[in-house]
Amino acid sequence: MYDIGICDDGVNTCADIENLLLKCAKEKEIQINIRVWYTGEGLRNYLIDGGHLDILYLDIELFKMTGIEIGSYIRNELDNTGLQIIYISGKMSYALQLFKTQPLDFLVKPIRQEQINETMETAVKIINKKRERFEFQKGKDYHYITQGEIIYFESKGRKIKIVTSQETYEFYGRLKEVIKHLSDEFIEIHQSYVINKEHVKRYTYEMVELDDGTILTISQKKRKQVRKKVLRDE
Repeated sequence: MYDIGICDDGVNTCADIENLLLKCAKEKEIQINIRVWYTGEGLRNYLIDGGHLDILYLDIELFKMTGIEIGSYIRNELDNTGLQIIYISGKMSYALQLFKTQPLDFLVKPIRQEQINETMETAVKIINKKRERFEFQKGKDYHYITQGEIIYFESKGRKIKIVTSQETYEFYGRLKEVIKHLSDEFIEIHQSYVINKEHVKRYTYEMVELDDGTILTISQKKRKQVRKKVLRDE
């Protein structure tokens, strides 16, 4: 099941997108739940109250709180980097303003079926990657963590430390074996560190700063490779 939001002050636009999404879901045989808002404030309040969305089709030209302000609020105030935002607009002049909120795509009205199909296909792939689980053994017990929750792995001697936004775990293992079971979202930046690029807050040639404030060094041997991957994925 994928929770999808539509936020546009045009009733007809919302209805059109909802119909396109329902047709897409039927063709691709996926289950979706759609919620609609006509104001940015209504959407913001839903998210503040703990409401969940996987994908959001967000109009830029809302009356009061604009789509760009909502996107910035989602990324910076709610610290939500997982929600896939697709901006919609009647204009094409917003590219630089949208960059900071890391949208999945930008669609110009009127929205067509093929645009909805393409954005949904891409969003679902990204979401499914985040939902993949990482399995590790500690003593006799097996533990499972959703990969999207993992900020980074650190190798310390014979132990591996897993850092998430909620907890830190440790188990015996080797980082090279761990990497084999991770999605493409993870980057080895050092012989002791593997990071989830979705949790990178700031990047330089020599270091990365992660969502939790941790700063990790990129080894000289890995710098060109890391830079190439980060720039390719941006």
